[in-house]
Amino acid sequence: MDRNIFIQESKLRNVSGRITYISSTAKQENLYAVYETTERPFWNKLAKQNRKDFVKSGSSGECIEARELIIALPEELQQYEPNELLREYVDSFKSRYGVECIAALHHNKRKTNYHIHLIFSERKLLDEPIRKIATRNMFYDESGKHVRTKKEILSSDGELKPGCRKVKKGEVFEENFFEKKNPFFKSKVFTDEVKEFYAGKMNEKLKEADYKMQTFDKDGPYLPLKKIGKNNPNEKFIKENNKQRLIWNKNVSIALGGGIPAEILKEVKRVEIIEPIKEAMKNPETAGMVVHIIARAIKTLIRFVSDLIRYNAVDKAVPGTEKFYEALDYSRAPMRIRNSKEKEWER
Repeated sequence: MDRNIFIQESKLRNVSGRITYISSTAKQENLYAVYETTERPFWNKLAKQNRKDFVKSGSSGECIEARELIIALPEELQQYEPNELLREYVDSFKSRYGVECIAALHHNKRKTNYHIHLIFSERKLLDEPIRKIATRNMFYDESGKHVRTKKEILSSDGELKPGCRKVKKGEVFEENFFEKKNPFFKSKVFTDEVKEFYAGKMNEKLKEADYKMQTFDKDGPYLPLKKIGKNNPNEKFIKENNKQRLIWNKNVSIALGGGIPAEILKEVKRVEIIEPIKEAMKNPETAGMVVHIIARAIKTLIRFVSDLIRYNAVDKAVPGTEKFYEALDYSRAPMRIRNSKEKEWER
């Protein structure tokens, strides 16, 4: 069975702090390698530029200083030298996207999750900084925002307020060291592309393994697992949800191994899971029924696949509501397929 690749992208609001966290032996119990494509001061300069531009833009929310990918690796890749493996993965990213990176190769505390933290810049460093010269005196308030008059930055006694500044005519009032942020890095196209890219990189080294890495096909018969973030109030529900999804996926794999076409299983997923969940989510009182819907669908899947095989009806089964269930030699379709009501199977 192939494995789905897992890559998580995050926005970094304190890139220097994050770099310290992922690269420190004091903070990481199982740190195997750290690799950087540029000098460490680059990240301080990047953060400063991003914060300055954020204030200038007047945007609400928080300033994003950089982005991070967490790349889960197959445990089989432990056989490769950590520094060489990390260097290969980071250099290939920089070569493809042209931005600076810093990365660390870790295991979690229980050594069950081998992974890379890859921090990257959304901006390229300019060959030469762009400097703007003031044609008149310019004034900036405590937040760094340009104001029109000197009076706005003076206290009642005529002194410069703390944090405010004055730029005299002829002096540099603005320096830009970076190109604008590349919007591609916050697109779904980038997320999908980088998953395909690293799945390919992993498969190059998994030639002897009995599986390959692949990107998750949302239109396929499997169900994706839900991520549980830190301090998530719905952690218990998500864990139970993921437990049922794993059971579903296991039975899908068994069905595929038994010769059931993927199209058939996709139709079971649509009829028994996707459509009922859509309907349940319309009503706040039934929105929590997701786990029960999947659990019920698992029973239906096991029963249906068993009957298809038992009655040699696999070749007759075709996707499509009632016709899908008519592959069996007797009427066994769920009543909800015929009248949209939740009832037990009819014999």
